[in-house]
Amino acid sequence: MKVGFIGVGVMGSAMLLNLKKKGFEISYYARNYEKTKDKLQGVKYYPSIKDLTLANDVIITIVGYPSDVEEVYYKEGNIIDNLGKGKIVIDMTTSSPKLAKRIYQDVKKKSGFSLDAPVTGGDKGAIEGTLVIFVGGDKKAYEKCLPVFKGMGTTILYTGEAGSGQHSKLANQISIAGAISGMAETISYAKKAGLDVAPLIEVWSKGSAGSWQMKNLGPKALANDFRPGFYIKHFIKDMNLAIDEAKENNLDLKMLTTVRDMFEELSKLGYDECGTQALIDYYNRKS
Repeated sequence: MKVGFIGVGVMGSAMLLNLKKKGFEISYYARNYEKTKDKLQGVKYYPSIKDLTLANDVIITIVGYPSDVEEVYYKEGNIIDNLGKGKIVIDMTTSSPKLAKRIYQDVKKKSGFSLDAPVTGGDKGAIEGTLVIFVGGDKKAYEKCLPVFKGMGTTILYTGEAGSGQHSKLANQISIAGAISGMAETISYAKKAGLDVAPLIEVWSKGSAGSWQMKNLGPKALANDFRPGFYIKHFIKDMNLAIDEAKENNLDLKMLTTVRDMFEELSKLGYDECGTQALIDYYNRKS
């Protein structure tokens, strides 16, 4: 099975290299080849989306925003126009469920198959091949691509029809919003109380207050280490997608909206390229 990649940033390049290690025939397209050639030495490069699409059985996209997804699937020289019968597209970007359904319908018209398969686990999960992958779309295509998914993650769940993978990921992001804000508030409270916070984080992580955010990002937040595993700008995008979907279903997500507003305040202060643990500075600045 030949697999082509579009989107070889921190996440995508690690996922691509894991598939290469598993023995898949891998190639990629990138807007700026010079920025990618060193980290992807030995991986075949195609100079256009059209060339990549024509050459592969499976095309994986993992780009930044829904607008980027639309560009690679619909603009001139795009994936869909060049998709052959029986080929499979997998969008692993966290994107709009509506866009996933649109892609599904348009790919179906080309006698191809479409899966929306966003991931969670951050750069660490991408590098270690331990991502959680939520998959919506054609069940038969999912089953055929299961070895591909297993080359990138350890928890793979088929969630149903087109768009359900995106909905599942957005629900995941709602939970993260609560956990990351809980972690930041906990540490901020403990610091103000004059406690020795570092050993407490280890204990909190093992008890009923434990979360992935507390265990992995709590120590970084305490140390003001804001290097990104997951960019604030991308988390804001995810939260806004979830809020928009909720509004359409007359659901008021008060916690999520509050956390989104906090992150947007940090964004205006220049924190977009920081990791989500930088939320601690929202509290630091208020104190």
